Amino acid sequence: MTISNLNPQRVWKNFYSLTQIPRPSKKEGKAVLFLEKFGKDLGLETIKDELGNIIIRKPATKGMEDRMGIILQAHIDMVPQKNNDKVHNWEKDPIEPRIVKQDGEDWVYATGTTLGADDGLGCAVAMAVLEAKDLVHGPVEALFTIDEETGMTGARGLKAGLLKGDILVNLDSETEGELYVGCAGGLDATATFKYKEEDLPKGYKVFEINVKGLRGGHSGMEINEGRGNANKTMVRILLPILRDLKGKLVSIEGGNLRNAIPREAVAKVAVPKENADKVNELVNRVFAEVKNEISAIDPNVRIFAEPSTAKKVMAGNVALKMVKAVYACPNAVDRMSLAMPDLVETSNNLAIVKSEKGQIFIKCLLRGSLDSAKIDLGESIRAAFELAGAKVTMTGGYSGWQPNMNSPILKTMKSIYKKLYGVEADVKAIHAGLECGILGATYPHWDMISCGPTLKSPHSPDERVYVASVPKWWDFIVKVLEDAPKK
Repeated sequence: MTISNLNPQRVWKNFYSLTQIPRPSKKEGKAVLFLEKFGKDLGLETIKDELGNIIIRKPATKGMEDRMGIILQAHIDMVPQKNNDKVHNWEKDPIEPRIVKQDGEDWVYATGTTLGADDGLGCAVAMAVLEAKDLVHGPVEALFTIDEETGMTGARGLKAGLLKGDILVNLDSETEGELYVGCAGGLDATATFKYKEEDLPKGYKVFEINVKGLRGGHSGMEINEGRGNANKTMVRILLPILRDLKGKLVSIEGGNLRNAIPREAVAKVAVPKENADKVNELVNRVFAEVKNEISAIDPNVRIFAEPSTAKKVMAGNVALKMVKAVYACPNAVDRMSLAMPDLVETSNNLAIVKSEKGQIFIKCLLRGSLDSAKIDLGESIRAAFELAGAKVTMTGGYSGWQPNMNSPILKTMKSIYKKLYGVEADVKAIHAGLECGILGATYPHWDMISCGPTLKSPHSPDERVYVASVPKWWDFIVKVLEDAPKK
């Protein structure tokens, strides 16, 4: 069976179409054109704004003209992550979805890459609503935004007045049966060290050190699970090599996306020959410690050193200062919410460490429900790196979406869910960056809510969708459109 035959077919066939179109963040142009053509081919009013956001309008069905307009919103782009042994060109190659049975239940994975259900399934549901001839609904608009994953630039640049609706239903949360009414804000921190190179000293032996096999994952949804961070693990090895074994750093590269927990890191070091035997001993010791600490969540972690070659090393003590700063930098959960004890309030993902052309870049993504706590965490990160001599910049800050427990659409959707499934939907806030906060600042009159199917491990090649959750979610959205409040 292919995913296009899964239930509901109208959703899965649209999702399959999206998997065949490359759409990594900032390079989702082909998918933008696809959605623009999709709307026009249906004969619906279709707008592409100057950024590439797509808006498609569908009039109310007969007798539903007096209902409030509902905006179904999803983002077009996806996080491009792959396993190390997977050959995949993110600008040319399609995703290869597959159905996997686990504990008697069907899940959809990709083959060696992220699946792009975040938020391709949201797009697919909006598309299914737009093309359906058998649904009952008031005025509907579909808003497909660009570049959510690397800066929310589509949502940030959306102009006031383009959309006519009253209610925003964001289709980008990741547990069926949960209704989200708030999300964290974000802030990017970048620390930059400059270094000069010198010739590899005589009498030194070069090693390549690898950290592999970590699960990675979503830096908001899964930051509280204790998953290993490849960059933090790497400096745990590099610190004693540079400080105690008098080693020198040749290069380092760990992580590649600000919103994905780093799964792999590689570094080259040069060590005096008299200390060379201690490198493998040190690496094996750290490996044993890390495996003991995180094997319950990251059972496939591997850390190893291999002989390598190099002609140049970093001069002076810049590398040691950088390693100490990364070691000191806060990572993962910083504080839990007092208002909602199960919610992470502030966190940091030490996402990227990379040396190139005389500079070492460290990139972090901070998240926080409270702006003041998020900024305070940012200052502690700034302090750690500035004390080590780095230049630190803070960019891309945005506020979170504050919950409104008196939201009319929340009341409506809770009632619908209870009638459909006989249980209460859980009402939550999320420690991830939904676009609702940014969009709501431009359209302050909107009543907003977020829902979705059940996804696991987005932003990693373990990303998967629980198949049985999708028809429940679709039926729920259909009923919400049918019972939209009157104006």
